[in-house]
Amino acid sequence: QVQLVESGGGLVQAGGSLRLSCAASGRTYTSNNMGWFRQAPGKEREFVATISWSGASTDYADSVKGRFIISRDNAKNTVSLQMNSLKPEDTAVYYCAADRLGGRNPTKVYQYDYWGQGTQVTVSS
Repeated sequence: QVQLVESGGGLVQAGGSLRLSCAASGRTYTSNNMGWFRQAPGKEREFVATISWSGASTDYADSVKGRFIISRDNAKNTVSLQMNSLKPEDTAVYYCAADRLGGRNPTKVYQYDYWGQGTQVTVSS
């Protein structure tokens, strides 16, 4: 089992920045791809960003490309999401996720085995 705990959410004005962090514990050596997803009220959970075990491969949703940066520190068992130029439409609960086997579809919710409890990000206009 892997436990994930997100932090860093909050209220920010449009154009501002936030940095989310995800701390992993437990059998972290079994985690391969790590991802960030978000869910706004009344909407389905959607992909935001993913990063491979080595950090060499990343992918982003079109809506956040050029504004968000995902990174990881395997020595500290952490994954971060730097969010810049935030927009009101970025408002959502953000979830960290871990993929145990390194599947072929790291942008899909179903690919991930472990999830954090989420952290709220609110961007005011």
